[in-house]
Amino acid sequence: MEKWQKDLIDIIETVAVEVEHFFLGMGEMVDTFFEITEEITEQVQSTIATEVDQYLQDFAEPILEVYWELEDVVADIDPAFPYPVAATAEQNPACVGCHNYHGQVYGGNLLVCAMHPHGSDDPTCPDWMGE
Repeated sequence: MEKWQKDLIDIIETVAVEVEHFFLGMGEMVDTFFEITEEITEQVQSTIATEVDQYLQDFAEPILEVYWELEDVVADIDPAFPYPVAATAEQNPACVGCHNYHGQVYGGNLLVCAMHPHGSDDPTCPDWMGE
């Protein structure tokens, strides 16, 4: 075997060994990189969880307290808030189908219409107007 052939084989073997070392080193670097990213992820998650908890304690609790106080205020509001009442055969039969019928309860008092605030006393209404 000639010298140049032996030198070429030595060079190829050296390159193969160096490439193997390179990829082994890269594998270690990738493993280290994944370990570091896992640690960073855990730290970020714990930090975010802590900050979210702190945020909820600092900001959400006062808002909830205001909401609960508002519920108490709303509960104290007069239940006589206006609401509609339909004219029926039992209540205000003369007003059934009348265009003038208002039928809203204010402060516990029913306002039937402007002409007859308490409703007509007769079974028919002289001011009845159909729609």
